[in-house]
Amino acid sequence: MTIRHQPPTTSSPDSAELSNQEQLEQFGYKQELKRSVSTADLLVYGLIFMVPIAPWAIFGTVYNSSKGMVPLVYIVGLVAMIFTALAYAQMAKSIPLAGSVFSYVGRGIHPIAGFFAGWAILLDYLLVPTLLYVFAAESMIGIFPGTARWMWALIFVAINTVVNLLGVTSLKLMNRVFLAIEVVFIVIFVIIAVVALNNGTIPGAEFTTAPVWDSSKVTGPLIAGALSIAVLSFLGFDGISTMAEESTGKRGGAGKAMIIALFIVAFCFVLQTWLASALAAGRDSFPDSQAGNAFFDLVQAASSSGWATAFFVVNVLAVGIANAMAAQAATSRLLYSMSRDRQLPHFLSRINSRKVPQSAILVVSVLSAILVLFFVGQIDVISSLVNFGALFGFMLLHVSVIVHYIVKKKSRNYLLHLVVPVVGFLIIGYVLLNAAIEAKIGGLIWLGIGALVFLYYKLTGRKTVVGSEA
Repeated sequence: MTIRHQPPTTSSPDSAELSNQEQLEQFGYKQELKRSVSTADLLVYGLIFMVPIAPWAIFGTVYNSSKGMVPLVYIVGLVAMIFTALAYAQMAKSIPLAGSVFSYVGRGIHPIAGFFAGWAILLDYLLVPTLLYVFAAESMIGIFPGTARWMWALIFVAINTVVNLLGVTSLKLMNRVFLAIEVVFIVIFVIIAVVALNNGTIPGAEFTTAPVWDSSKVTGPLIAGALSIAVLSFLGFDGISTMAEESTGKRGGAGKAMIIALFIVAFCFVLQTWLASALAAGRDSFPDSQAGNAFFDLVQAASSSGWATAFFVVNVLAVGIANAMAAQAATSRLLYSMSRDRQLPHFLSRINSRKVPQSAILVVSVLSAILVLFFVGQIDVISSLVNFGALFGFMLLHVSVIVHYIVKKKSRNYLLHLVVPVVGFLIIGYVLLNAAIEAKIGGLIWLGIGALVFLYYKLTGRKTVVGSEA
């Protein structure tokens, strides 16, 4: 339910002194979600969404495509994505709403642009939980051969749905528990790797800077290919913005959490992949049949004590529960925000007694369960569609920073409000331009469906505006 007065659409000079509820009312809404998420909680949430141990599952594949310079891939990714994170931070500071790019683009550029930004990122957010469930289910087959993939996927869906419905307090607790587990295993891996490298456990393995930079291997095409891989590895930090209306911190807290989370997770990525690359002992590549388990095989070779199985189990649980749980929460907040502005069916904005968007959470769960059954065994297809939705939404985000600050607010901070978004737009545009053809076709079909939905709204007299004007 929205408030029917006419608030200003931009913040006043002293808006930073307003309470969180007053800030929300400036945009025509009343406080419905529970304000109990601190800036530290946002940081933990962002880390869980990006998964500090994410390189484990794709180490072998990235190693092969980067000629062994996996740490360089993630350094390039950090540099590339920091421009998008800064753009998010600027818009989150000015528009502290739960709708992420839907809210930022809708108020920064125009409500019509906001609809298509929200629709594009919705493709990302709706399919991310499905991708994670499919990946986790595939991994569970390796632990329990002969069991059904769909069974494991539905088990993960059920667990995450219950936790999200219990409220944001339960979500925060689970995030902390899983982050602690992941950090512990990162430390364990560092110890295993350092001991193995010092003791010569793996013949030919030694400390070297070659994985970070080898001038004899670095080429323009290699960096370009690394950029495509690296940017996609960091997707998820933007989910922090969907929790803006549940934040107890000051305006801009979500933006700060995004940037800090990016640097922390990048450090974890680089540290782990540098040590793993050193353990690889300078090999040219991993056989395609072994690339998926390359990291775990290296752990086994370095420790010779059964640690590889424990690492594998932690990876599955981190993806199937922690990461998917965060993704489900972010998706439900996006559905809630678009529904509140009448851009999706109104029932999706219903809040339960625990002050979470219950209908949206249940819809995400049902859709995930259905899509899991359809996409089992098709991880590459889901990944390509996820990437298109995120990248298209990011491009519109960068445009919104320029329009909102330079055009509308006449900002003279040309570095943050012009240079940063232009560079970010070009980086994301390059990655999207070089995306798989399946991603482009599927993404354009999705945008076409969005255009039909938008046309239906126009023909039925539904207003394509946001906030209290809806």
